[in-house]
Formats: sequence, structure tokens, C-alpha cells
Amino acid sequence: MTDAVQTQSSPGEFKQRVFSGIQPSGGLTLGNYLGAIKRFVDMQENGIETLYCVVDMHAITVWQDPAALRRQTRELAAGYLAAGLDPARSILFNQSQVSQHAELGWIFNCVARMGWMNRMTQWKDKAGKNAEKASLGLFAYPSLMAADILVYHATHVPVGEDQKQHVELTRDIAAKFNHDYGVDFFPLSEPVIEGAATRVMSLRDGSKKMSKSDPSDASRINMTDDADTIAQKIRKAKTDPEALPGETEGLKDRPEARNLVNIYAALAEQSVDQVLAQVGGQQFSQFKPLLSDLAVAKLAPISGEMARLMQDPAEIDRILGQGAERARAIAAPILARTYEIVGMIR
Repeated sequence: MTDAVQTQSSPGEFKQRVFSGIQPSGGLTLGNYLGAIKRFVDMQENGIETLYCVVDMHAITVWQDPAALRRQTRELAAGYLAAGLDPARSILFNQSQVSQHAELGWIFNCVARMGWMNRMTQWKDKAGKNAEKASLGLFAYPSLMAADILVYHATHVPVGEDQKQHVELTRDIAAKFNHDYGVDFFPLSEPVIEGAATRVMSLRDGSKKMSKSDPSDASRINMTDDADTIAQKIRKAKTDPEALPGETEGLKDRPEARNLVNIYAALAEQSVDQVLAQVGGQQFSQFKPLLSDLAVAKLAPISGEMARLMQDPAEIDRILGQGAERARAIAAPILARTYEIVGMIR
């Protein structure tokens, strides 16, 4: 076994490594930034190896226009970089450049059970009543996601609440592989769900997740919005007539108020209690300008840098290519050892 695959210091103990990915489906929003990208950037400071991926192979589980997919892959990479992801400290790459993802994905297709896949909430939501017309890739998506994580022996996976089930399935696949082959080879990766706004809601309806697919552009803050647009959307965000409470309990049954306070807390890097200690008793006519100023200060520079980066797609491609080389150096020996465990001649 090569040094690169010796991530296990003793049985049940693995070198700490973070992996996470986002689909390049276009239209990065504030939800993507606060729920994922900002957390990825923060994790660079923890002294743990971090790998962040543009999961373009997952994107094609539903039809993608090839030109749009290329543009959206670069835009997502630009979003990572503009938000502060340092390609010297983190490994940034697109999934399709590292073939080990797909190869381990096939092995995990043979480990995972049909019943496990049928229970996946996102499969039920996306396929719905048209399951017979959905792609096999959409059904097997969670098995490939398990390969994304485990081909690096990742121990921690920062995800949103809606992806927690996929990480739990990854743990099931790792446990079954280890049991079936009598090894302690794959770690049981831990989902990392933390922060004040890991699930950002619509600015027009606090009961719905902020989404690029919402017909109303006013429902979301896009990472490409300029300062004036950001400010205008926050001014028009839906609220209720009550003043802000002085403690978290007072946000119960007030989804719009809770959402705006959560966004402020996440952008200010404070707890909700800390924010309410400062703004409790204020009307939204007082609070919204504070939130608007904070959002513009934090987000407008990112949108400007994204625009600059998108003017040089060759540089984005170079960064992704270098990241893919580094990712392959970790993944290749882990996959090779997997093949050896399974009994395949190499």
C-alpha cells in the first residue's frame, strides 16, 4: 500500500479530510453561499485537508445543454474563488476530470441495495410520478455521491440539512463494504451541519427554501446581483408587522423574521442570540437597512470578482485542471486498494 492511501492511523481512525461538492446547475444564490461556499472557505482555517468539487457528473442526471454546462461549471468555480477559496490551500476541481469517482461509483452500485435507493427522499421528489422516465443516473445518484466522498477517505462532509440523508447512505455503503470484505478500509464519514443559515429561505415566503428555480427573481439574492439589486431585494423582502424579539424563542412561528435574522447572523458571523441582543425591539423599517448594508458589504465584492474571473475562462480551467491532478493523486491509490480488496487483477 502506498503512503497516499495510508490515511488510517489505527483501526477505526482516519486522517481528517473534508470533501464537499455543488452541482453546476447555474444561478448561484445567497443560499448556496451561506449554506455551502462560505462554510467551505471557513474550513480552510482549520488545518484539515479540504477538497471541494464541482460535481458536473451529477448535473447530467437530468438533461444539460453542453454549452450551458461548461459555462455553469466555470461560474461555480468562479463563485468558489471569489468567495475566498484558495486553490493553494484547498483542492478545487470538477468531478469529471477525476475518473476514480465513476470507477468507485460502479463498485458502490454493486454494494448499495435497491431498497436503500428507493427510500431516498430526493429520488422521490425529483422522479415523482414519472419515475419510469427518470434516468438510471438519477436513481443511482447517491451511490456516486458516496464514491465522491469515500474515494478520498473523507471523514467530514459539510452539507445542508437536505443532503444529510445522502451522507447517512454513504455511511451505510462504507459499513457494508467493510463488513462484506472483512476490512476496516472506508471511514464512516460525518455530516457537518452548522451555522445560523445553513438553510436560507425565500425572501417572498419564509416557509420555502431560497431557490434559483423560483419564478420570482425577488425571492432570492443571486451571487451575480450588484449592490443596488441586493439592497432593493432586501427592502422588498416579506416581513410581518411585529417588532423583532429580544430572544430566539420570539422568532417561533415567524418564518420571514427568522429568515432575515438568520441571514444577518450568518453574514455578520454572529449567533442569532447575539444579533437579537442588538436589534431586539426594532421594527423592520430599522432592521432592513442594517441587513442591506451588511449584505452589500459582504456580497457585492464577490459578485464583482466573479464577473472579473468569468472574463478569463482559461484561467478557471487551469485552476480546475491543477486541482484535478492533486485530487487524482489522493484518489488513485485508494481506488487501487479497493480493487485489490474486491479481488480484481490489476
